[in-house]
Amino acid sequence: MIENRPFLTFMAHTVLILGVIVVAFPLWLTFVAASHDAVRMSELPLPIWPGTHFFENLDVVLNKGLWGGDGVGVSYMLVNSMIMALMIAFGKISISLLSAFAIVYFRFPFRMGFFWMIFITLMLPVEVRILPTFEVVANLGMLDTYWGLTVPLIASATATFMFRQVFLTIPDELLEAARIDGAGPIRFFIDILIPMSRTNIAALFVILFIYGWNQYLWPLLVTTDQDMYTIVMQIGRMLEAGESVPQWHLVMMTTLLSVLPPVAVVVFMQRLFVQGLTETEK
Repeated sequence: MIENRPFLTFMAHTVLILGVIVVAFPLWLTFVAASHDAVRMSELPLPIWPGTHFFENLDVVLNKGLWGGDGVGVSYMLVNSMIMALMIAFGKISISLLSAFAIVYFRFPFRMGFFWMIFITLMLPVEVRILPTFEVVANLGMLDTYWGLTVPLIASATATFMFRQVFLTIPDELLEAARIDGAGPIRFFIDILIPMSRTNIAALFVILFIYGWNQYLWPLLVTTDQDMYTIVMQIGRMLEAGESVPQWHLVMMTTLLSVLPPVAVVVFMQRLFVQGLTETEK
């Protein structure tokens, strides 16, 4: 029997609506600012309703460079950020899947020692080892390249640990059945483990895509060519206006564009994302 409690239902919906407003209001202000011109954004009070310059600002940001003049438009930077985020997400997932597969299903000396060595790297983020990593990338000639942007960020102890835990929940009877049917390790990995880890892969893809998309410090170090700048770097550069006032309508339009790809990934993969985080049995 389900009890009908109108007051609790009302309170729950009220809290949810307030939460949505708190989360959505900054995005609404970003959209509003992106639809006005520079003159209106320099006046007080700031607008809370959209203006008439949205498509004009969109054209300036996408095609006419930093300040609406010559330079590289944000469209190039969106492509760079997309390539970087996808390479990091697919690279981390691929390496982590193979690492977890080796740790769980192969027996070799110091197997758990290697696992804990991988796990300990969680205490060494990129910011801690950034100088030696930059030196290695520079010596290999990978500055201003997609490889330089992504390879140092591909290894993931968190993803390896997660896939290890997933593989440990898979019954040993499946491995024995695969052996009886004549399937080798690679066939077992491709035909059984990967399909059974589909939701976990999807959840990790969403998290790692957003992680790669939001990178700022590392791209700032390894890129000097404007053609390799990312969208997050561009927002930082637009705020560094020196003695002049930042063109907030263009900054907000760039910010709005930078939010759309991660939001699209979360929306389209929401069901698999939730399943991957909540499933406990295979």
